[in-house]
Amino acid sequence: MTERDSPDSPWIQAGRLTFLALYAVTVLAALAWAFSNVRQIDPQNRAVVLHFGALDRIQNAGLLLAWPQPFEQVVLLPAADRVIERRVENLLRSDAATQADRVASFATPLSDALAGSGYLLTGDAGVVQLDVRVFYKVTEPYAFVLQGEHVLPALDRLVTRSAVALTAARDLDTILVARPELIGTDNGAAERRERLRGDLVQGINKRLVELASTGLGLGIEVTRVDVQSSLPGPAVNAFNAVLTASQQADKAVANARTDAEKLTQTATQQADRLVQVAHAQASERLANAQAQTATVASLAQVKDPGLLLRLYRERLPKILGQAGSVTTVDPKDDSRLIIQGAEQ
Repeated sequence: MTERDSPDSPWIQAGRLTFLALYAVTVLAALAWAFSNVRQIDPQNRAVVLHFGALDRIQNAGLLLAWPQPFEQVVLLPAADRVIERRVENLLRSDAATQADRVASFATPLSDALAGSGYLLTGDAGVVQLDVRVFYKVTEPYAFVLQGEHVLPALDRLVTRSAVALTAARDLDTILVARPELIGTDNGAAERRERLRGDLVQGINKRLVELASTGLGLGIEVTRVDVQSSLPGPAVNAFNAVLTASQQADKAVANARTDAEKLTQTATQQADRLVQVAHAQASERLANAQAQTATVASLAQVKDPGLLLRLYRERLPKILGQAGSVTTVDPKDDSRLIIQGAEQ
């Protein structure tokens, strides 16, 4: 027996230690594997246990005891009362379209694919952009696990479809305040704008129910939707230009009405003054005429012929004295006549 084959040789001892180390590592690995699915479930989560790929049970918050893989598989899901936020990127303008907007001009217009990216058509042929954030809960864990990674893409498509259908059934002013001048005339538009989120939630949940009825449910329910609506940049500039023009036109109309009112008041005052002056002049002329004809009028009231003859004889010399020459004609002698218009 050599020294190398002796039980107390260093090689034998090294091999024994190596075996013990490998055995300990194997035991620890086996224990780790055996207890790999024994875990603590947090209050904001719950677990779905799959037994050889089949749905077995649902474990809420607490200690989960499950066989290790591949016997049982544990999938963590949000708790039943936990609300998850999801921003729908399909409704946003793509990066390529945003980049093209910065360099686009009248000489190089955008292509049809980029021009319509992120924009929705309204019922009155308007264009609007919606930034939608969906808040949902997992109501059917089994369906949610079965759909797996397809849940969120399917939710995005459902939200996009509902948003497209909703905007197509509404006009622009029932989605956002695009024309403020119509707010005072249409009180129902503000109410329809308030119902936009509720109608969108109902439309999404309706389509989720339709999927569930065909056996393709996503296992989720939408509780709330936040919608931020806006107009395209060029449309905003156009609306601002129109609004500015409308305000300027209203201002011009108001100034014209003010000037017209001032002119009307001035014309009325001048007309009143002219009427008063005319009345005063007429009264003055009437008084003068009455004063000048007072003597004649008083003589017309005299009934005594003798008195009239005496007055005639008294006044006639004074009247004839004012004339340069006087020609008398005998009414009984027709040898000399005075013919009007003939030369004397």
